[in-house]
Amino acid sequence: MRMPLARQVVEAVAVENGVCVRPMAMRRTNLDTGETEIIPVPCGATLASKCPSCAERARRLRMAQCTAGWHLDDEPVPDPDPPTDDAKVLAGFRADLEVVRRDAERDGDPAGVAEIDELIGQVDDELNALGVRGKAAPDNRDRPRRARSTRRRQDAPDLPRLPVEKRTIGRTYEAPDGTAWRPSMFLTLTCDTYGRVRSDGTPVDPGSYDYRQAARDAIHFPKLIDRFWQNLRRCVGWDVQYFAALEPQRRLAPHLHAAIRGTIPRVVLRQVAAATYQQIWWPSCDRPVYPDTALPTWDTDSGAYLDPDTGEALPTWDEALDAIGPDDKPAHVVRFGPQLRADGVTANSAHTGRMIGYLCKYLTKSLDTCHDTATDAHRRHVERLADALRHEPCSPTCANWLRYGVQPRNPKPGLVPGRCRGKAHRRETLGFGGRRVLVSRKWSGKTLADHRADRIAWVREQLEALGDTGNGPAGPGADPARTVCTLLRPGDPAAPRREHLLLQAVAQRRAWRAQLDAARAAAPGGLPATGPPAPAAAA
Repeated sequence: MRMPLARQVVEAVAVENGVCVRPMAMRRTNLDTGETEIIPVPCGATLASKCPSCAERARRLRMAQCTAGWHLDDEPVPDPDPPTDDAKVLAGFRADLEVVRRDAERDGDPAGVAEIDELIGQVDDELNALGVRGKAAPDNRDRPRRARSTRRRQDAPDLPRLPVEKRTIGRTYEAPDGTAWRPSMFLTLTCDTYGRVRSDGTPVDPGSYDYRQAARDAIHFPKLIDRFWQNLRRCVGWDVQYFAALEPQRRLAPHLHAAIRGTIPRVVLRQVAAATYQQIWWPSCDRPVYPDTALPTWDTDSGAYLDPDTGEALPTWDEALDAIGPDDKPAHVVRFGPQLRADGVTANSAHTGRMIGYLCKYLTKSLDTCHDTATDAHRRHVERLADALRHEPCSPTCANWLRYGVQPRNPKPGLVPGRCRGKAHRRETLGFGGRRVLVSRKWSGKTLADHRADRIAWVREQLEALGDTGNGPAGPGADPARTVCTLLRPGDPAAPRREHLLLQAVAQRRAWRAQLDAARAAAPGGLPATGPPAPAAAA
């Protein structure tokens, strides 16, 4: 039994060579010759538990993205180009159609309204073809709008509100000798306390530990983060850019690390964090109305869930929201805890690469495995939090609303409280249903696909500098525009077994490595002294 399996040996070799251990079969067709072949394609997983090679590749790509936008001296995103004359003409025609549609709707002409809507869609398509992003007006015209009071809570301090300038670059400092530099910051935020905990993160008294508060804070933590960046930009008066990653503390509370371009006084950061909150205006879900043994039943005729005793339909989601009065309190309020740390970082600092690695170190792990759970106390702590998350509503469409006497939005048959498939209810997410990496839109001026293309372009430049290294996908003879790739679905008779794909991928990577080593040995002076898009210290 101590003898390793053959598949485990192949997977170990694949991980050592950076090959995906779960390759997918892809049919590649050459449009010039008509030749087809089945090639292995990486799965693209971001968790090491699924594929260590793809997860590590995704982590390094995120590190390169963080490095590219942290210490910029120029604005990464230029101003949009002015609209062309053709776009202005179409926009004027679009405005005329809006008036004609309003007249047809007022005269009760549904056929005319449908015809005008079709013309409006064509005009929007023409505008997009001219390079115009988005639409002049949303398609949803009947969206209900509920007005909530924008008055700040009495228990939250006020903040100054400044007009946000159109700049993303922080302040420049100048030394007496004339040296100028523009530092940045590394920020850490976390949630409030829910009870006393030990050094390993487990509660001192599990009975008094507020697991319901912890579960709700984890579910709504993404909304609190968005509110924090909004308040920070309004307070400092410029468009703050960030690269943030979420991880759990040892007590399993959400913990945010963020790289901020530019510097902000620590006093201001603490004031903004203390004044930031997010109110959740949902129906009350403190006490269950129906036990698990007598849940509401689905009625096919009415398309609604009925009370098991009276047979009356439960209030819909919109009716439950309308029942919230102006004097009622929100269902939940999310706040940050007092723990806040902000450190200054310069571009040429020796700690910059270490901080980027620290920022992305847990991206390859699920949230429940970031810290060791070897003790029974820690396992019970995870189980209690997972049980609290299982019964908490995660969204307006969550099935758990049936326990509290409210129909979820867009109800359908088969909803069972406690069995919602939402991401926030999974054990590996610990209630956080949002993205693990949060990047502002003007961080580097590029998308993740652009950064991936930059790294591929760097590889091709190295191959050109070394000479012809073969017929790989990045070689000079490969033209992506003249090939078509289609994914083979399960059950396709041409799809090979995954074990054969894995062996093919390992052999292909070993052949490429041998060609590269041979080219390096034959090239005069060795490999050119140019590094990849990510600095070596950060990679």
